Amino acid sequence: MMSGTKPVTSRKDRKTGSMHVGDEDFDVNDPAYEMDASWGEVCKACCVRSPAEWAMAFVGLVLVLFFLYFFLVGLDLLGSGAKTMGGCAAGELFGDDMNPIAGLMVGIVSTVLLQSSSTTTSIVVSLVGADTVSVKQGIYIIMGANIGTSVTNTIVAMGHLGDGDELERAFAGATVHDMFNFLSVACLLPIEAAFGYLFYLTKALVANFKEQDGETWEGPVKKLVSPLIDRIIIVNKKVATEIAQGTKTCKDYYPNDGKLACEDVSDPLTCSSGLLSCDKKASPPFCPAFFDSEATESVDRTAGVCAFIIGLLILFICLFAMVKILQKMMMGASTRVLYKATNINGYIAIAIGAAITVVVQSSSITTSVLTPLVGVGALRLEQMLPLTLGANIGTTLTGIMAALLGNAHGMQVALAHLFFNVTGIIIWYPLPFMRKIPLNAARALGRATRLSRLFPIIYIAVAFIAIPLIFLGISYLFSEGNAGLTALGVVVVVILAVALLWTAHFCKYKGGKEKCTDCLVTRERRNTAVRDLPTDMEWLKAKIRELSEHTGLPIDEEDADAEEGAIIDGGAPTTKKDDAEEVASTDEEAPAKEYEE
Repeated sequence: MMSGTKPVTSRKDRKTGSMHVGDEDFDVNDPAYEMDASWGEVCKACCVRSPAEWAMAFVGLVLVLFFLYFFLVGLDLLGSGAKTMGGCAAGELFGDDMNPIAGLMVGIVSTVLLQSSSTTTSIVVSLVGADTVSVKQGIYIIMGANIGTSVTNTIVAMGHLGDGDELERAFAGATVHDMFNFLSVACLLPIEAAFGYLFYLTKALVANFKEQDGETWEGPVKKLVSPLIDRIIIVNKKVATEIAQGTKTCKDYYPNDGKLACEDVSDPLTCSSGLLSCDKKASPPFCPAFFDSEATESVDRTAGVCAFIIGLLILFICLFAMVKILQKMMMGASTRVLYKATNINGYIAIAIGAAITVVVQSSSITTSVLTPLVGVGALRLEQMLPLTLGANIGTTLTGIMAALLGNAHGMQVALAHLFFNVTGIIIWYPLPFMRKIPLNAARALGRATRLSRLFPIIYIAVAFIAIPLIFLGISYLFSEGNAGLTALGVVVVVILAVALLWTAHFCKYKGGKEKCTDCLVTRERRNTAVRDLPTDMEWLKAKIRELSEHTGLPIDEEDADAEEGAIIDGGAPTTKKDDAEEVASTDEEAPAKEYEE
């Protein structure tokens, strides 16, 4: 008999049947997760601690805040790099006459390039205010920006690739934002195109609007992060707007034979701004580390790529650290307590999400910070949905504040963004059976990560890049008024329609879905088996030694090493397995475990 008390690692071994974080059978979808606790139990779990536990909690909180700060730095650096790489391309997207589908796709692609729906919204508001883009076109672009902004937290979910359970939960938590946005666009885009619902509603609201004087508000998070980011890279925010307005091209920012115009090359502060710029209003003025007085367009783009990669690395490192710390802090915590503490009214959660987003001025930051909490199981998908809906509303206030300094047309687009999200919430959230549609779709996407760890990458590439670019290309072919391009567009549409019909027929009637699933499952099992093989071999060797000690039969180390080499080279573990089975048969009480390669 073993001395001491065996640790309880399953809810089945507890009298209350409650689930705890770190249990072998921990599952947020298990009904046991939703077992209710009293507020007294919540207060006890939160406040009744020993001095050592309080000290550890304080250290954990400080570490979480430390890594959270650099997580936000990485997120900002990621966005700055994306704006530098795609600023010219995003600006060029806005210039053409657009039909509803083209406007939607421009909104998606430009937001993916800029990594910020707030930036896209601000550009659209300024373009509409300058009569470069019509109000109706601006509304379609705003709808696309709502979809494109959710790519950031989907990238953050990929930080959980090392753990299948966490990846499934985190990816579902990230894509519930996507599903709401896709569903809202699917409902409201046809209505807007046919009846102009948002256009006429917002037109009535801005009938007596007058331009205001003032400055744009900078949120506290931006003030905390900017001093460090500005020392690394400062993006010229005028590039995308001026190119979209048609006043400049990307080459105009490099007038000196493809380089920046400088009065004195040795003094970067005397140089003009390209894709990157200096802070000449600071005291004293300075240039960031990535600014080069002899830069060309390609040099600045390379700097943007470097900033993007560095931001991504910082993002994943800080995400990994935060997840590990949160796991340690929550280890052993009862899910009854977690459920009670986080089970707030959905409409209050929407208000909280909106308030947080107004403070941080970015829905991407809000949802990206919440995604790891869903991954570790501290936040359920049902709570994530209303928080992301609130983030959608909160991010519209950035555009509204920018529009206050413009004319009525700009304010009309900003209000259309607000009412688009409010209408989407009215459609999809109040009724429970409607609410389940985005939730179940997100869960299905989360389960798809079990088929392949590469699924999140494929999803991002297809949903946010391939499909928008294909539709944008088709729209271009039909909108140029060229007979040849129109004929090509018809051919492309026919080919795509045939391909889609064949795919649907293959999946529905030819077992294509099952074949694809089996292929992915087999591949994932093979990868898992190869990854776990060294650990399994060590376990097998330890078990054979235990059996040898128990039965007194000798073990030939040379044969064991040769057998291990044969298995690693692709052979079958015949000798060890057979010997183990023979030894086990001599003593029925000896432990045994079936080993499958």
